[in-house]
Amino acid sequence: MQSVILTAVAAIFVFGLLILAHELGHYFVARLTGIRVLELAVGFGPKLFGWNKQGIDYSLRAVPLGGFCRLMGESPEEAEDPDSFPQKPIPSRLAVLLAGSVMNLFLALLVFFAIFFFIVGTPTDTAEIGYIVENSPAEEVGLQVGDRITTIDNEPVETFNDVVSIISPRADQEFNITVLREGEEVSYTVTAEQESGTGRGIIGIGQMLERYSLVQSIEQSFRQYGMILASFYHVFAGDAPLDDVAGPVGIIHIIGEVAQTGLLNLLMLTALISINLGIINLLPIPALDGGRILFLLIEAVRGRPIEPEKEGFIHFIGFALLITFILFITYQDILRLFFGQNN
Repeated sequence: MQSVILTAVAAIFVFGLLILAHELGHYFVARLTGIRVLELAVGFGPKLFGWNKQGIDYSLRAVPLGGFCRLMGESPEEAEDPDSFPQKPIPSRLAVLLAGSVMNLFLALLVFFAIFFFIVGTPTDTAEIGYIVENSPAEEVGLQVGDRITTIDNEPVETFNDVVSIISPRADQEFNITVLREGEEVSYTVTAEQESGTGRGIIGIGQMLERYSLVQSIEQSFRQYGMILASFYHVFAGDAPLDDVAGPVGIIHIIGEVAQTGLLNLLMLTALISINLGIINLLPIPALDGGRILFLLIEAVRGRPIEPEKEGFIHFIGFALLITFILFITYQDILRLFFGQNN
């Protein structure tokens, strides 16, 4: 039950953050370009609560797996209003359509920066203990974060690699470890436990990390970002089989599993999904922003828009095909997750 609650909370956090960023992109650029915003909603379905400010409805809906930014002109009867979407110049409309995906791509970069600047760092060369695993042999005997290991069974150590190399072959063995704490040497007798899978000895300590500077955090963020963007080549080249593609059910399952490993990994996954959402939404598929951008480019070339009825019909067909694809992937997710089938 606890894992189900954790999965639900993590999924709402991830989807809520991604959707809010996407819709805020449309919202802010629409207001900057003079397009009237009628409603900004997070979620779908019945309204849980909302308010109206300066003629704009803001709402939180019951199903937290979507959202929308409704603009003036999305209904035919609004199309002639001077503040409506269709009445604005093509560059303004293009900026609004691009803004959602751009915000998702930018959000991923911000998440990476937060990870590198506030959470992780680069390992130091010292034998200082950076963290201690809960209920580990190190915690049981009284070792503390900040202790600098000086000797293990009277064998001097200088770096954390020295510590690992001495402890690794001593699974299930008892040994003496001496640390320097506040200028005084303290000794403990500890028994290393055997690490599952590798069989090596461990006592549950980790290396001290040095926080990245502002510049280093930015560099690491762009490096991580570039690695993920490069991996999309393999996806579009067809190297990823259909079995590796996850739908809503599969994504929620993955979010739940990752959430159990900690906030760091959940944030990494959030950034990855945000990049996916930003890129996929720009594909020239009817019903997605990329499809609407394609129609704008056609309008720019032709000098006049495609008839609203024809464009609406094409978007309807695209939406139907998209929903069919999502249902198919969801069916694959259910077979794989609940029945152990891969096809």
